[in-house]
Amino acid sequence: MKMESIAENSRLVKRAYWLIKLRWAAILFLVAGVFVCSNMLCITLKDFALYCIAAVLALYNMTVLLVLNHLTRGNSKAHCPAVKKIINVQISADLLILAVLLHFSGGIENPFAFYFIFHMIIASILLTVLESYLQATFAVLVFGLLVLLEYQQLIPHYCLKGFTPECLHRDGLYVLGTFFVFTTALYLAVYMASYIAVRLRRAEYGYREANILLRQKDRIKNEYVLRVTHDIKGHLAAIQSCLGVVVNKLTGPLNDRQEDLIGRAYARTVKLTGFVRELLRLTQMRLSNKLQMDDFSLSNTIRSSLAAVQGKAEEKCITLTSDIVSSADTIFGNQFAIEETITNLLLNAVKYTPENGSVDLSAKEDDDFVLIEIKDTGIGIPQEELPNIFDEFFRASNALKLERDGTGLGLSIARHIVERHGGQIDVESRLGEGTTFSLRLPRLGKVATANAAGNREQTNCTIKEKTCEEHKGRIQSRQKHSEANQLA
Repeated sequence: MKMESIAENSRLVKRAYWLIKLRWAAILFLVAGVFVCSNMLCITLKDFALYCIAAVLALYNMTVLLVLNHLTRGNSKAHCPAVKKIINVQISADLLILAVLLHFSGGIENPFAFYFIFHMIIASILLTVLESYLQATFAVLVFGLLVLLEYQQLIPHYCLKGFTPECLHRDGLYVLGTFFVFTTALYLAVYMASYIAVRLRRAEYGYREANILLRQKDRIKNEYVLRVTHDIKGHLAAIQSCLGVVVNKLTGPLNDRQEDLIGRAYARTVKLTGFVRELLRLTQMRLSNKLQMDDFSLSNTIRSSLAAVQGKAEEKCITLTSDIVSSADTIFGNQFAIEETITNLLLNAVKYTPENGSVDLSAKEDDDFVLIEIKDTGIGIPQEELPNIFDEFFRASNALKLERDGTGLGLSIARHIVERHGGQIDVESRLGEGTTFSLRLPRLGKVATANAAGNREQTNCTIKEKTCEEHKGRIQSRQKHSEANQLA
């Protein structure tokens, strides 16, 4: 928006200077026209007065040029309202000066009176529609006042002897007819020129928006290509190096070193596959506007998500709890996408929550939406990084220190999914205390059952009975069993 405002101001400044250039040309045309009419065509004119007006016009034009130079000096942006005022003042002053020129060159008898139309076209190009009609009204009033004063003989009339056979400023029918045609011509000129100008401005705005969008897409494409190339190159280089050592030294059963290399290669392959899969999903969502939706059970979806992360929670002795209001059970959307979003948020909560912490999930009504909150007691997110947390490839600084590997796409995918459903995702966090993600998802209508009012479905996945000692004992038992098998 800032760049667009600067561009608009720059265009206004150029138009203001263009108007000044047109006025220099008009001054030259006026001087030449007076000279030719008086000395070659033998038309009676008030030469001295007209030359004086040309001099005043030149002085006025120079003054406007100096003011505009002062306004734009050292500031190419130039304030839009100030430039618009200068353009409005220029056009209004031009109309007054043109009326004075007509007064000293035949008044209503002078066909150059219709040069007012050119000013109306210029106004329609440079100004808004309302301002253009106001300028047209001002022109009609100025010209009408001139004609009326000359008709009433309140000011002198200078006939164009040699051009018209007689003075026409007292001919009521001629004056009325000419003024009528003059007025209608001005308003029609403003109407047509404004119509074309508005259409052109809209087209220009559309092209400008399309150009901005193309640049954004090109930037996104370049970022994707750069990131994909870098990550794939790094992972594949590690896989090639590890597997190359194994292939060159493989002469019998794998030793510990070979097993380690193969394990590292497999781990890198898993990370690469996950990264490519998430990147493809994000790209497909950005390019596609279609997402199949239907009514589904939120409680069942949350159970599946909790089951998917329960094992990882047990490994860190993290307590998982859920509280779902029964009236908020049925929602409208894509069940697979919502389940994946909730699962990813739960996995992040477990990943960045220290041992013996807790992760709580709740779902309740919120007008025509369902509010799902996932709250953890994890490491939190720095406040200054919260505005960027949903950006592609962004990872919080403390998350990078805790775990180097990560795509930075999970939260971006979650945001795309929620927004595609017409919902909203927000985050609140305190560094070192925990994070809460809030999802507002729409539903078709309020779900009511005979005995559902005020009742809550409790889905408690608490694993307190599974103590850390028991879990560590199971791990040690499995390790001993594995070692015994290897010795055997």
